[in-house]
Amino acid sequence: MGKVLIIGAGGVGQVVAHKCAQVPEVFEEITLASRTKSKCDKIASQIKSKINTAGVDADNVPELVSLIKDVKPDLIINVALPYQDLHIMDACLETGVNYIDTANYEPLDEARFCYKWQWDYQKKFEDAGIMALLGSGFDPGVTNVFTAYAKKHHFDEIHELDIVDVNGGNHGQPFATNFNPEINIREVTAVCRHWENGKFIETDAMSQKKSFDCPEEVGTYNIYRMYHEELESLVKHFPEIKKAQFWMSFSENYLKHLEVLQNVGMTRIDPVIYEGREIIPLQFLKAVLPDPSSLGPLTKGRTCIGCICKGIKDGKEKKYYVYNICNHEDAFKEVQSQAISYTTGVPAMIGGMMVMKKIWSGKGVFNMEQFDPDPFMDALNRHGLPWKETFL
Repeated sequence: MGKVLIIGAGGVGQVVAHKCAQVPEVFEEITLASRTKSKCDKIASQIKSKINTAGVDADNVPELVSLIKDVKPDLIINVALPYQDLHIMDACLETGVNYIDTANYEPLDEARFCYKWQWDYQKKFEDAGIMALLGSGFDPGVTNVFTAYAKKHHFDEIHELDIVDVNGGNHGQPFATNFNPEINIREVTAVCRHWENGKFIETDAMSQKKSFDCPEEVGTYNIYRMYHEELESLVKHFPEIKKAQFWMSFSENYLKHLEVLQNVGMTRIDPVIYEGREIIPLQFLKAVLPDPSSLGPLTKGRTCIGCICKGIKDGKEKKYYVYNICNHEDAFKEVQSQAISYTTGVPAMIGGMMVMKKIWSGKGVFNMEQFDPDPFMDALNRHGLPWKETFL
């Protein structure tokens, strides 16, 4: 059906490449590009069908444009760093290619999660006659689609939304992050924001916690309230929502290590002078922590991510839960990555499939919940992330 260019060769890029290769009738030609071509070559060697590889600096728009002109893709799936979103979007505009990412843009020097920068590209993409699909991961991504599905099929109005992300996996390391350490720690330590009564309210990072019982014996975990970008788009597109919160599980061990690292300044994102040169402490920390891609063969257990919706249907109050459970070991057997990468990479491929097949189409910049959720929900069941629903 067409060509796809995947930019980024981390854990998620590995999953996206594997999953695109599993749907050759949609992704007829796949190119995987990264700053380090050898990473792309390693991933390509895992896949039986042919994967083209290339080296590219995603911070360099002319270099991106040159690669896009060589590859001539119908779609770009951006699984590079969030700092690089706008560069890749600029390259898409210059070459007239559709765009997908899994996380919103954030500036390098500020842990600020905001869609404004990308929403501001609406007219540019509209005028260019191309489409940008933002946040086609799990959270954001599937959680947005879950919410849209709940509204379409079960509610006249959703009044309260709780997104709950539990990682019940254990990798056995003293301290490690399940995806890019720099992005993970920036996200976790940022000021919490939740939506209530028409505005975002700020609280200290992870200052609110509660216990959550996961279904199917995944376990009971402490979950902590934090900010996640899908809250911003969901309350925009479902304005009847009165309260929206995002919760994520963390072990006491993770929190203890993180507290120490914060206290000694290792999570800072402002430069410090070391031996006459500037370094960013968090970037140095990233270099000494375990590479998330190394955790795949070590991680056992399951993730449980879903949406709890409260609202009204036919004048009656309802409470509804839709979720996915993903096994770390099963994910590794299939694509040689753990479930955190798997749950992000599979939806990125599915979002790409929706765009390539023109099931979802348009001109401009879109979030996931703006489209019909049903074909995406069906594809989740067919491509490795089956979901379940229940009324509470």
